[in-house]
Amino acid sequence: MSYTDDLHSLSHTKWNCKYHVVFAPKYRRKAFYDYRRIEIGKILRDL
Repeated sequence: MSYTDDLHSLSHTKWNCKYHVVFAPKYRRKAFYDYRRIEIGKILRDL
């Protein structure tokens, strides 16, 4: 597999995205984010 096989494209852009970001709905946010909020904040700032 070459580098060009991983690229996705539209008419004027090409990209190679290796991230999958999931946002939790409002009712699940508290259960998910309470203990991981600081870790997630650090990761998102590094991106």
